[in-house]
Amino acid sequence: MTDFAPLLQPDRGQPARTIHVVHPDAWETWLTAQPQRVRSTVAAHRVTGKPGNRAVLPGDGADDWSMLLVCNESLDSPWRIASLGAQLPAGTYRLANGEPGAAMLGWVLAQHGFHRYRKDDAADGPRVLLTGEPARIAETLQIAQAVAKVRDLVNTPAADMGPAELEAEAAALAQAHGGTLSVTRGDALVKGYPMIHAVGQAAAKGREPRLIEVEWGNPAHPRIAVIGKGVCFDSGGLDIKPSSGMRLMKKDMGGAAHALSLALLIMGARLPVRLHLLIPAVENSISGNAFRPGDVLATRKGVTVENTNTDAEGRLVLADAITRAGEDAPTLILDFATLTGAARVALGPDLPATFANDDALAEALLAAGTATGDPLWRLPLWDGYDDMLASDIADMVNAPDGGFAGSVTAALFLRRFIPANTPWAHFDTFAWRPSAKPGRPKGGEALGLRAAWAMLKARYPAA
Repeated sequence: MTDFAPLLQPDRGQPARTIHVVHPDAWETWLTAQPQRVRSTVAAHRVTGKPGNRAVLPGDGADDWSMLLVCNESLDSPWRIASLGAQLPAGTYRLANGEPGAAMLGWVLAQHGFHRYRKDDAADGPRVLLTGEPARIAETLQIAQAVAKVRDLVNTPAADMGPAELEAEAAALAQAHGGTLSVTRGDALVKGYPMIHAVGQAAAKGREPRLIEVEWGNPAHPRIAVIGKGVCFDSGGLDIKPSSGMRLMKKDMGGAAHALSLALLIMGARLPVRLHLLIPAVENSISGNAFRPGDVLATRKGVTVENTNTDAEGRLVLADAITRAGEDAPTLILDFATLTGAARVALGPDLPATFANDDALAEALLAAGTATGDPLWRLPLWDGYDDMLASDIADMVNAPDGGFAGSVTAALFLRRFIPANTPWAHFDTFAWRPSAKPGRPKGGEALGLRAAWAMLKARYPAA
């Protein structure tokens, strides 16, 4: 786990380079107030006050300099100075005007990278940011660790991140925080979790399917269930994906990565809840015993599902896990899944499609996403499409023909396994960033994690 602690320090007046962050609307006022040497340097760099303009400014002494960044992002944006966190030389810095606030997170995450398989040649030491708000440091570092964990887990290739490795991650989490781990794996799934077994039964020895569960917290506290889709690699099964569609399927366990990281935040902050973490971990492989199109699958709930597409496997494993979670009467169920390409077609990579059966819960999540710079977009659980799940031979299908409203029908499928009157939210997240942005490298990404955490903190405040 990356040690981010040295990157944020309380400001006690120690020597530091200054960072000037200037909004374009304040550019002329700021520039007019500067000495001639600064104005000359700005002109030489052709800085005109447009967002993204930057320059190194001379100071009074030969070795004295400061940094200028023209930025139009709000003071609440985590990414306001993230580009500097990655690009400045190693050293200690403070903002010239005001505290960094939310921008501390972007500063820290800009210095995170995935280096498991190659040396980080660009590393030249830490860039330390000083803050007069030391009370914000601890939580910022906790959130940064959680985001980094999502990134690292998703970036790890499937050969090194299978069901057993997800189990090991859950075991380490439980041990570190006093939780209880239980795992149902392999043929033991047949009776209790038949869809998890069906999806994962074709995997090689050592990569058997399993349902991983961790329970933590005081049983007297409100019970919440956090569920993450753990498809460690998705070939598509017998409805095999093309090579272009399979290329990134190491990330199909991104839901599990989000669930593990949210659990890390909950446990680390000792939120007053009884947490039930569930991860159905499988590899959707191809062999002689792979589940087939047209098979009718049993479920833990007792309904039957006609499997119309082996590449719509994520909702199958989630359904058994959701059923298990509901048996203990949780006050809230959250699930995370890299579930549908349809959500990405509709909303692109940045916005997790968010479904909820409770308007107050949905509004709280959307508000938390806006407040934390981790935006969500609500899509409807449209009852009019529920009949698309009808089957001629079973209680329902897993994937309707035609492709209409693919993310909606997937969420409607999951809704059938949610206990009545239980608040539930489903995050159809991409868990991946196809191109880099400041503080957010290309690769695995936490999308929806910070919004969910902010909602939970407000819903279950610490005593």
